[in-house]
Amino acid sequence: MAKDKQSKQRIIFSGMKPTGRLHLGNLEGALRNWVSLQDEWKMYCGIVDLHALTTAYESPDELRGDIFDMAVNWMAAGLDPERTTFIIQSKVPAHAELHLLLSMLTPISWLERVPTYKEVREELHITSPSYGFLGYPVLQAADILIYLANAVPVGKDQAPHIELTREIARRFNHLYGDLFPEPDTLLNEVPVLPGIDGRKMSKSYGNTIYMSDEPEEIRQKVSQMFTDPQKIRRGDPGRPDTCPVFAYQAVYGPQDMEWARTGCESGDLGCVEHKRKLADQMVEAMEPIRQKRAELLRRPEQVWEILESGSKKAIEVTSQTLALVRKAMSL
Repeated sequence: MAKDKQSKQRIIFSGMKPTGRLHLGNLEGALRNWVSLQDEWKMYCGIVDLHALTTAYESPDELRGDIFDMAVNWMAAGLDPERTTFIIQSKVPAHAELHLLLSMLTPISWLERVPTYKEVREELHITSPSYGFLGYPVLQAADILIYLANAVPVGKDQAPHIELTREIARRFNHLYGDLFPEPDTLLNEVPVLPGIDGRKMSKSYGNTIYMSDEPEEIRQKVSQMFTDPQKIRRGDPGRPDTCPVFAYQAVYGPQDMEWARTGCESGDLGCVEHKRKLADQMVEAMEPIRQKRAELLRRPEQVWEILESGSKKAIEVTSQTLALVRKAMSL
């Protein structure tokens, strides 16, 4: 069946919610990895706007702008629409229909035990979660399985969601016959970039450095980064392992890591000097992305054409999978 056919292919689905501007955590934690995979895998990358509605249902008018900005950032980071299929989730109806069908066979207890369910509720101060919010992992499973994907690139925080997708696939296959592959988790080993205040980088915390930030904005935010509270003045020995600045140093200036660590621990390197050098390195690293963004922003029609073309291609692929699902379920 389809499972046997797809086991010989290397197919990936991954997605992002269009809920505001992308930050450096998105870039280093996901996009860089996606770019490295697109030559080896058949890639479907989804702008998952239905997922966005689970928490942003009161402001859907902002979605169109966020979708456009996300596509621009993806291409600026190096995702190539010639090698990767870009889709808008809501434009591919099979996502929603498979979500509905999978929800019929997914126990609620499976959803309530997903770690991020509680974490996101607390982070966004959600006191009365919606049905869609609880069912978010089932929609995510549908996003993956509708392409018969056999791998998903994620960070460690999303690994439980992929395990749930595997469980849903196993349950479907047990009930209706082998159709879906159980997708593997491709863990991204890149360290998580903290926010400038040392907490998790999040738009809701206001501690982000955005991919679209201009050089002076990057410099200003780096200058505001929290540092080791015990290193009050130059000459005080610091603790690099507890300082958010060093997480960025490892990504944007690894060649200077030993210099920075030695100088910090000895007290010879002041925090202000370190931040200035790091900011220069970050601005230089982000310059190609800034230029590519500017180029794409001058051609918005082309960006929308890429999204429309990719979504049409996805409709063809997912319609075939959905037909197999319906047949298996005697619908």
